[in-house]
Amino acid sequence: MAGIALTPVSYLVLGEVARRGSATPYELKVAVAGSIGNFWSFPHAQLYKEPPRLAAAGLLSEEREESGRRRRIFRLTDAGRSRLAAWLTVPEAGRTELRDPGLLKLAFADLGRPGDVSRLARAQAAAHRAHLEVYRSLIALPAGALAWSLRRTLDLGLGYEELAVEFWERLAAEPGGVARRSAGGAVPAPGPQVVPDDVVAEGGGIG
Repeated sequence: MAGIALTPVSYLVLGEVARRGSATPYELKVAVAGSIGNFWSFPHAQLYKEPPRLAAAGLLSEEREESGRRRRIFRLTDAGRSRLAAWLTVPEAGRTELRDPGLLKLAFADLGRPGDVSRLARAQAAAHRAHLEVYRSLIALPAGALAWSLRRTLDLGLGYEELAVEFWERLAAEPGGVARRSAGGAVPAPGPQVVPDDVVAEGGGIG
């Protein structure tokens, strides 16, 4: 029964259960939220659906508590350990996926209104600063609190967030950080004239 198709979430579950020894779906959710969830986004409801599927395939074993909350506890089987080990031996050469709503809005900013880019850049800089502080708090944990491999992912996460903060702060500081419309671009419907944020901040206005 171990011949089922496995997804990245399947391997995530196998890996987390292997690292912890045993886990309930809720424990998986908490563990992922504070580690892998920082760079691998997916619906966490899958952490409740995937363990039973893997157990049915013989890759996990399942035990249900007889009293209390009757939690479902999953452990790695020999077959699951073999599938996980085989997956880890294959180098990953796939393209990195990046789904950044801030960059998506920036890509279409030439179609927007004055001030949109400044507001977007300030909001994005603040969000990335917050993520940066989370990563710094994680990297400051005692040596035994995180696996060495998770610490290496944090190294990359720190570098990315530092670069993102620098990028968005620089964009927010650009003079007249407004959407610049390319020739032939769509023109918004007529409406009130909008004063760029930097003009307002300097006490300017519409004559």
